[in-house]
Amino acid sequence: MATDELVAVLGAGGTMGLGMSRNLARAGIRLRAWNRSREKAQPLSEDGVVVCASAAEAVAGAGIAVTMLADADAVLKTAAEVLPRLGEDGVWLQMSTIGEAGTERCIELASEHSVSFFDAPVLGSKQPAAEGKLVVLASGPAALADRVWPVWHAVAQKTIWVGEAGAGTRLKVVTNSWVLTVTEACAEMIALARGLDVDPKLIFEAIEGGTLDLPYLRMKAKAILDQNYEPMFRLALAAKDAGLIEESAERHGVEVPLYGVIRRQMLRAAEEHGDEDMSATYFASAPAAFGS
Repeated sequence: MATDELVAVLGAGGTMGLGMSRNLARAGIRLRAWNRSREKAQPLSEDGVVVCASAAEAVAGAGIAVTMLADADAVLKTAAEVLPRLGEDGVWLQMSTIGEAGTERCIELASEHSVSFFDAPVLGSKQPAAEGKLVVLASGPAALADRVWPVWHAVAQKTIWVGEAGAGTRLKVVTNSWVLTVTEACAEMIALARGLDVDPKLIFEAIEGGTLDLPYLRMKAKAILDQNYEPMFRLALAAKDAGLIEESAERHGVEVPLYGVIRRQMLRAAEEHGDEDMSATYFASAPAAFGS
């Protein structure tokens, strides 16, 4: 499945954007790429992608602009620069995790420029992005979905249609609450085991084959036990996402004190380990003998 339209990916050199862009190019989609640190996107030239010096250059002449950036401020700043170049028939495919307030600001900005807007954040991290196995939580104007479907098809193993723009972000906030819970619980469990002089490997022997076992839990535990914090998803961004969960809960009158604790723990660890994988939240709880 491909499209004849030129697609611009903004944030193409990031942990997620690089793999997504590579899969788009390999799916036969004409692609331009921009990243704030151009050298991080430069490897895409080997896949025939035109790596541009500015976001405006990447979007000029494109029919679809994809944003995959760190936070709402980065998305909005970039979008304000490029949307006038996208034109009235252009489509903005916003795939970053930016929360409800950020998404609402994007919807307003798209409307100001008469650009069609899709809110389509993804589930997954570096490896699923590289393998084209993300999950897209798609929302926006259903009548135009066929136009952007080739983009989703190239980067994801599954796309879930959620409804009008904003619905994708709400689902992402809720799903992220589980991702962060498992990650933080794993880190604290291993810290507790070591503090109690229990071999963490015995934990997984105890739960193996039962309902408490979980592949994601094992993956994060392996990273901690192997001291391998190569960023699949950066800890600083995970802390930001915990804040987005708190913001949404407050908006809707839901009390979720757990996520305030998780955010604070992640922020503590991020002071020294923010660019490492989010499993490095372990350092906020680690016994002194196993700390940084």
